[in-house]
Amino acid sequence: MTDKSVTISDAAARRIASILGAAPEKQALRVSVEGGGCSGFSYKFDLVEDQQDDDIVLEKDNAKVLIDQLSLVYMDGSEIDFIDNLLGQSFQIRNPNAVASCGCGTSFSI
Repeated sequence: MTDKSVTISDAAARRIASILGAAPEKQALRVSVEGGGCSGFSYKFDLVEDQQDDDIVLEKDNAKVLIDQLSLVYMDGSEIDFIDNLLGQSFQIRNPNAVASCGCGTSFSI
């Protein structure tokens, strides 16, 4: 099942493909939303070996991302991006539903 409500930037796809290439036992990057964080919700990134039956599967080039149905509710319309600048490297979610976020870039509120 593929859903176009969440997209992967070219930079994120390159980085995910690179990470998965270095960890052949892992199949995908799982992105999920959890309660907590300084703004109410936070994003979690995990390398996983298998997908769940209800996962949304996003694929771009050699990158594969899994998002569970509950997390998708909070991430609808978002873009997964990878930032590499003087402040460091990190995955970031550009979420149009977030009304506030914190400086860490992984916490948000809706």
